[in-house]
Amino acid sequence: MPELSRRRHLQQLSAVFGFAALSGLSRSAWASEPDIPPEGVGKGIKHISYSDVGGRPDTVQVMFNRQHVYVGHMFSDGVTILDASDPRALKPVNFFTAGQYTRTHHLQVAEDLLLLANGANIVAMQSYDNMRGYFENTLVDSITKAKKFRSGLSIHDISKPSEMREVAFLEMPGFGINRLWWPGGRYAYVSAHFDGFTDHILCVVDLKTITKPEIVAKWWLPGMNRAAGEPATPKGKRFALHHMITAGDRGYAAWRDGGFTIHDIGDPANPKLLSHINWSPPFAGGTHTPLPLPKRQLAIVADEANADQCAKGLFHTFVLDVRAPQNPVPIATLPTPRDRDFCAKGTFGPHNLHENRPGSFQSEETIFATYNNAGVRVFDVRDQFAPKEIAYWVPPVPKKLIDPRPNVALAAKTCDAYVRPDGLMFVSDWNAGMHVLQYQG
Repeated sequence: MPELSRRRHLQQLSAVFGFAALSGLSRSAWASEPDIPPEGVGKGIKHISYSDVGGRPDTVQVMFNRQHVYVGHMFSDGVTILDASDPRALKPVNFFTAGQYTRTHHLQVAEDLLLLANGANIVAMQSYDNMRGYFENTLVDSITKAKKFRSGLSIHDISKPSEMREVAFLEMPGFGINRLWWPGGRYAYVSAHFDGFTDHILCVVDLKTITKPEIVAKWWLPGMNRAAGEPATPKGKRFALHHMITAGDRGYAAWRDGGFTIHDIGDPANPKLLSHINWSPPFAGGTHTPLPLPKRQLAIVADEANADQCAKGLFHTFVLDVRAPQNPVPIATLPTPRDRDFCAKGTFGPHNLHENRPGSFQSEETIFATYNNAGVRVFDVRDQFAPKEIAYWVPPVPKKLIDPRPNVALAAKTCDAYVRPDGLMFVSDWNAGMHVLQYQG
């Protein structure tokens, strides 16, 4: 995106939400900054250590249990377990795989159990010449080189933390699971593709008998059930559930270009839609992570940036007032990082939010976010109308590209952050392994 138009866009956004304009930096100022060192650069965050995760640096979602870290991989078809008893020296101790072409990049841990997404390794089965093909087409239309893989939900006993002993597998015929939410308890909320649908939909799984999980509900946006002849969703837009996060009897769901929904899940076997809002257009879409702040009746909703060099404009993380769940209202955005020219190379903008899981750092005032090549950002949202950035950490550019897709920039790809109650962070990167950081706020 040209510098002048980007400045104008930011100035307009600042006027709408009452933020200070972000146009005070010039390309010459950015260009004069030194290269980022191996430990990164930042404010209010200290670098503790780095791991290449046993030679599999393509790391995605991170979970922590009994002094061990569990991390799913984007391209390596598996999960690595690391001993994190000494955060200064993470030690890979085991690797689980469901087989070649089965991606297990997302996982949930609670009650000494691990729930694992099994699905098609999409990257290995596409033919697009850039990553936007994945984000701008339905899942079923993305698969051009189908391979054999496992599709469904696997459940693992991790009472011995260095082992993943599979105790159940729930098959889901289709291209499998993208992501899931399970903080413990009877029900898991799963984003899964089933044969006949265009993309991932909501699937509720009953775990009453852990060795015999059962699907008890499905829900999708109109137009996603191709087998039923529903009218197609807009061309060039991807309507797909990224995932749902629950709080009490409410479910908050992000549908990529399909927007954001709130559901009554008082009866998990019969989720009821309360509201549906979509800010794309005019914004670019990619709605990714819906973080509820239930005590404050707010939701923080991140749109995933999904184009190199800001080719689709800037992506944002929205603050929503959800006091009336039938009518959620965007009231602010988290401020866009401006300490470097992040649009110059790679993907810039939000990816994920630390999700306030039980046992982790939990706050409705301090938000941890990952921003692709802009690293980790920490925001103060005590004033929900004027959020402030209070700490950040920017990673170095990786030495080599792990992502096998063509026309992908060699740039940092900060993906996920798990934050412990003491502020210690395990931060993943699609291309560059895991950094351990300490929040000093």
